[in-house]
Amino acid sequence: MNIEVQETADRLLNRIGVSTCSFTTVKAAKRTLEEEGVCVLSMQEPHWKLEPGKAYLVTQSDSSLFAFSIGCQFLAEEAADDGQMLRLAAAHTDHPCLYIKSNPEVDSKGYGKLNVEVYGGAILNTWLDRALSVAGKVVIKSDNVFEPEVRIVDMKRPLFTIPNLAIHLNREVNKGVELNRQNDLEPLAFVDGTGVEKDFFLSLLARELKVSASEILDYELYLYNCDAGDVLGIQEDMISAPRLDNITSVEACLQGLLNQKREKGINVIALFDNEEIGSRTKQGADSEFLYRLLKKIYRCLGVTEENAETAILGGFALSLDVAHGFHPNKPDKSDPTNPNPLGKGVVIKRSSAQNYVTDSEAVATAMMIFENEGIPYQKFASRSDVSQGGTLGSIASKYLPMKMVDMGVPILAMHSARELMAAADQYYLEEFVTAFFEQ
Repeated sequence: MNIEVQETADRLLNRIGVSTCSFTTVKAAKRTLEEEGVCVLSMQEPHWKLEPGKAYLVTQSDSSLFAFSIGCQFLAEEAADDGQMLRLAAAHTDHPCLYIKSNPEVDSKGYGKLNVEVYGGAILNTWLDRALSVAGKVVIKSDNVFEPEVRIVDMKRPLFTIPNLAIHLNREVNKGVELNRQNDLEPLAFVDGTGVEKDFFLSLLARELKVSASEILDYELYLYNCDAGDVLGIQEDMISAPRLDNITSVEACLQGLLNQKREKGINVIALFDNEEIGSRTKQGADSEFLYRLLKKIYRCLGVTEENAETAILGGFALSLDVAHGFHPNKPDKSDPTNPNPLGKGVVIKRSSAQNYVTDSEAVATAMMIFENEGIPYQKFASRSDVSQGGTLGSIASKYLPMKMVDMGVPILAMHSARELMAAADQYYLEEFVTAFFEQ
């Protein structure tokens, strides 16, 4: 592994370690951007004073983040010119996991458990026998009933686990056993409840936040796999880690925006929440938030509404999300002519059913950038007899009918509690996003 790929892998693993749910992902991304001089704005402000050569960010519901840079030579009267059209890269901040319900404490013969539900399309058995921790948002009382205090929390230590049933009690387990989402996935908190409060989880939260339990009103908390990611393989060319879907794309967006040197036009990254459950939220891609944000940016820069529409609709967008790579133990699951092995480059995703937003013109543009920059790429297609997934690209295009291409790094074990990728592919993706923003 060369030094550039190694540095990219190390940085990605650090990002994964602090991106344990959508809330902590946004908190960490915001901190990274602020450290690089990006200014924080609020959508509630009626007017922004924006300047060419600077970068800004806004957040939505603490779990989505949008950042943009304005070229140092940006001119309002030229906003609709070819060289100043909008460039956008979008990704999602959430991942399949377990969501902690209200009143979650469960007593089972003295054992303490949590009542949880599945968030997204997780491979359930991969969550068994793992060390799990808690992250998310907690809301506590304040003097203003319409503005309760919000705390983003990450307990950063192993607290829970979901033990498997021994093979002696489940002889058919290796033939495949379906897990019951209610009964089989309740995480174990302790085996000796002596001296433990009945509302032990609420008490844990109160101690973590240094408030009284009565001050905690509600929460959006998730269990996550607290294993660290690893670089592995005899060539040290693979990354095994939780949340590759989709922190790989989040990191590529951040690095692309921070490293680009575009002098004209506006570059935007959009990190949406709730892609794993359909995006139908105010912080998801199936909302008008991004379109309203873009219109506000151009208005505050003095661009006419007509020119703003031209700059947006004539722009180009990347929808970044992981792709299915070729599995060496299941070769029949890949398309026969589009296998997409790991380590061979970024994957451009296509679907005749429009599960992916890509069209031929968008592919052509992406290919020319890849080839001009010498960055490896591949094209993806599902087997014709396998149902396809989708991304936020097709959803976002309802509000932004601009040219857009779906792409991402190929991985194995997608939606497992721990996924696998080639380290080089992350380097290729980050190089491409940076080059894209400079076009």
